[in-house]
Amino acid sequence: MKPQFYRKVLKNGMTILFEKRDLPIVAVAFAVRCGGINEHLSEKGISHFIEHMLYKGTPSRDAKKIAEEIEKNGGDLNGFTDEAITAYWCKMPSKHLKVALEVLGDMVKNPLFDEKELEKERKVIFEEIKMRKDSPHIYVLDSVQKELYSGTLGKNLIGTYETMKSIDRKKIVEKFKQVYQPNNLILGVIGDANLDDIIEFAEKNFGNIKGKISRQKFSLQNGSKIEKRKGIDQTNLVFAYHVPLAGNKKSYAAEVLGTLMAGGMSSRLFSEIREKRNLAYSVKGESNINKFFAYNIIYVGTTRENMELVKKIILEEFRKVSEGLDEKELNQVKEQLIGNYHISMEDSQAQLINLLLEEIDGDAKEFYEFEKNVSEVKLKDVKELAKIKNYSFFALVPE
Repeated sequence: MKPQFYRKVLKNGMTILFEKRDLPIVAVAFAVRCGGINEHLSEKGISHFIEHMLYKGTPSRDAKKIAEEIEKNGGDLNGFTDEAITAYWCKMPSKHLKVALEVLGDMVKNPLFDEKELEKERKVIFEEIKMRKDSPHIYVLDSVQKELYSGTLGKNLIGTYETMKSIDRKKIVEKFKQVYQPNNLILGVIGDANLDDIIEFAEKNFGNIKGKISRQKFSLQNGSKIEKRKGIDQTNLVFAYHVPLAGNKKSYAAEVLGTLMAGGMSSRLFSEIREKRNLAYSVKGESNINKFFAYNIIYVGTTRENMELVKKIILEEFRKVSEGLDEKELNQVKEQLIGNYHISMEDSQAQLINLLLEEIDGDAKEFYEFEKNVSEVKLKDVKELAKIKNYSFFALVPE
């Protein structure tokens, strides 16, 4: 059955996304169309810093009260910052929808940015930077993007020690006022709710001030880097390549190719690297595709001695796909992707994020066309994308 989905842009520019469901649960989010891709190099990490600070209090709610109002009513509260979006969400019983809207709405409208809390949170983010560096799997995924892009996309989303030290309250408040205005906001709700109530809340509580967001410069590139580190036993490597942007029908062919190569235990590279040759435990793939930039990655954890062999196998499997992929295998992968798509919709919070990301790419309604778009992927397009001419590579190896 086709989902009951509604999208409405209010007079003040705020976008409302609503998917009606009968279970007595709601997932609610406020998102702003701004993230790492909108940051100058000198302010890298400011979107993520603002995200942290919005949970620290408003004139009517301190951090404890924000958490309590959601959690003591049976809810779950969280958020995330990505390259093109920052979001604040909760999931709770639908009878408490008003609480969810009021708490999240207060957070995105009225943050205090208390100086003492800001300095404390800066230390928390320093620890988060250390955590990401100390985790080899996360570190190589962060690092390979630097090999794929120059400019703002070539710097970590979370920021650096230098930029995080330089971002003061004045800069944060300026950025917030510039960005967190109704025309840049998306309010998403999934669950047992009434669209009119959601619209009424948004119109009553948000004015007509216009915000401005500028996208910063970056360039595509390809590079390879091997970094040594003491205290680790495994080589963590990432193979990455640029693919068509969201909005281009061939981006669906890129998702098919990514799943074919490293999407699960039945994928070509999992079978070849782990099952046949026992060279790795973890062989995973991921597609990072949006309207601004797009790439596929393959992650493998192996020994230092087998790093070049694994890289050679990856390139050889791409060659085999470019020359020998047939309709039968293509259709199997399409079925896998479509099945994963339907499973992703089961959880309302996951579905809410799906719709928010699709809205950033243009229109959330396009998400519901995924099955059709994947079904229409042509064999020749997948085979053509598999002709890897340029790629980026990053490996963290034991010293």
